[in-house]
Amino acid sequence: MAFFSIQHIDIKGIAAAVPKKKESNWDYDQLTTAEKKLLIKYTGVESRRIATEGITTSDLCFHAAEKLIKSLNWNKEDIDILIFLSQSSDYYLPATSVILQHRLGLPKNCMAFDINLGCSGYVYGLSVISSIMSASSLKKGLLLMGDVSSVSCSKEDKSTYPLFGDAGTATALDLDNSAGKMTFQLNSAGSHHKSIIIPDGGLRNLVSKDSFTVKQVSDGIKRADINLALNGLDVFDFCITEVPKSIKAFFELNGTQEKDYDHFLMHQANKLMNETIRKKLKFKPEKVPYSIQQFGNTSSASIPLTIVTQMKEQVENNFVNLLLAGFGVGFSWGIGSLSLKNIACPELIEI
Repeated sequence: MAFFSIQHIDIKGIAAAVPKKKESNWDYDQLTTAEKKLLIKYTGVESRRIATEGITTSDLCFHAAEKLIKSLNWNKEDIDILIFLSQSSDYYLPATSVILQHRLGLPKNCMAFDINLGCSGYVYGLSVISSIMSASSLKKGLLLMGDVSSVSCSKEDKSTYPLFGDAGTATALDLDNSAGKMTFQLNSAGSHHKSIIIPDGGLRNLVSKDSFTVKQVSDGIKRADINLALNGLDVFDFCITEVPKSIKAFFELNGTQEKDYDHFLMHQANKLMNETIRKKLKFKPEKVPYSIQQFGNTSSASIPLTIVTQMKEQVENNFVNLLLAGFGVGFSWGIGSLSLKNIACPELIEI
């Protein structure tokens, strides 16, 4: 079982950036008024931020990182590791992390690499960077993550287009012997990999002219094989079953329970799914913040984006114990617990 704790790594700050362009689901012309009401009621997504042409995930992460480094008054020469976690990289190759190392002006002896994960990404990313820093005594690190998912969604697909928004985030970590522990439990179920998938574009199915042929999948769903395909029912059934089960196992292994956490931060998948999980675990509504109404499902960026937009004052001025749960594409899911104390949390950046 992938259950472990990391000592001596402290989160010093979190920043987030979103595109200025806002799209409201009330204006989505593929749905009737009645359908729009149901969509917003059950998914919780009222509006989303959409990247205009030329804005990539790395651009959003770059601006978040620059703001955070400035807020912390960090010397860039002291940053030893940069991880970029995303499923919307700049290029097929090279790694986007290496490009960001250069753009940010970080030293050449800074370790940089990419991780290809989505919804579970914040928990997985924190586990990877904190493990490396703790084991190697690297002093300062940046975890950059997010996605521009809107470019992959067909505008004629009502099962995906109104759900996904774009965002990039930066989390700064520091080697600190006085820091409390972070604990993680990580899981995978690759048998469900087709439930959230872009079929064409990788080596399994190379891009061809047929990749761009738009097909009628069902009523209200037209997409090409280069677009994101989502089996919402499979995702819903799996997550409301496996995520609560994993969290209960985490509680037992970690010796904690619901009352030990100030907040429970879930990946912002959809409101109905998340509320079902919350109720199964008996968390009070006030302990579970949401950013999905304004930003939609922002993939790996959703947990740090929620912290920046919904908990800024609290994490800047208080000590908070957090339970994290990221779950989705893969299927991949992870549970984590950590504490934040008086961190840097700049205002949301719009570009």
